[in-house]
Amino acid sequence: MRVGVLNNLKAGRNRKQVSRVLDVLRRYRDVVHVETESVRELPEALVELTRREVDLLVVNGGDGTLQYVLTELLGGNDLPSLRFVAPLRGGRTNMTASDLRADPRPGRGLVSLLDALAAGRLDERLVARPVLRVASSRRSGVQYGMFFGAGMIQRAVSLVHRTFPPGQQGVFGAGVVTGALITRAFTNPSNGILTPDKAVVHVDGRPLRHSEFYLLIASTLSHLFLGMRPFWGDGAGGVRLTGISSRPRRSIAAAPGILRGRPRSFVTPENGYESANAHRTQIAMGCGFTIDGEIFAPEPDEQVELFADRRLAFVRA
Repeated sequence: MRVGVLNNLKAGRNRKQVSRVLDVLRRYRDVVHVETESVRELPEALVELTRREVDLLVVNGGDGTLQYVLTELLGGNDLPSLRFVAPLRGGRTNMTASDLRADPRPGRGLVSLLDALAAGRLDERLVARPVLRVASSRRSGVQYGMFFGAGMIQRAVSLVHRTFPPGQQGVFGAGVVTGALITRAFTNPSNGILTPDKAVVHVDGRPLRHSEFYLLIASTLSHLFLGMRPFWGDGAGGVRLTGISSRPRRSIAAAPGILRGRPRSFVTPENGYESANAHRTQIAMGCGFTIDGEIFAPEPDEQVELFADRRLAFVRA
């Protein structure tokens, strides 16, 4: 099996982590690797990995790097020989790699993965997961990723980018901003970043009760950053959706259970809380959204559809 490593050198939390991964690759000379300095170089890097007929693609970058790779792979420009994808925790935010229980140290995780492959134990690390497919009526091309957040979430990610230096834009920055926003939203809602967003949402053809939301997120992950798992809905679909309306009842009491995915009995659609597992979710909105931390600016009268009809074999690194 041919292993290829895509190194996004600008995604790392610090240069030491990058250096350690490069040191590992110097020891494993049969591993193909390509280094990039910016997103603009990613297409050329993937072309090179295609030419080298890679079977297992290791992505050393954050959620944004992985989102780009998934879009390229599943959007029609896939690597013909590719069978597996292994995300390292090499970025500032690593929700997908963390959810797969990847090693916190990317260099050590890479060594562990390569050693497991050499010992014929790769099957122990396989995790099949659905991937979100996001199609928009106002944008060209389909996007793929693992997490979707509309409105306030998109504005919160933008705030993290503006507020914190690159080295603190990961779990630390997201945690600080999320905690502050949740506190304010549940105790003293205001305008600006916390303005509720109008959205008409249909889940497998069924309209949600509310049309104005503080929070509207979807994911195929089991856990988000900081171990949060704010999904509790029924259904067999792969799109795990949660919405909190602009006027939720008993929101302070509801918050801890929602974040754990174990809501209290009063957390119901009638009281402003929605969660479902859908095959297809349609959202009519005019606010922006984020996919795995990548920002998509608002477009007027936009129709967004979410599916989870593509599965990928991930490998824990």
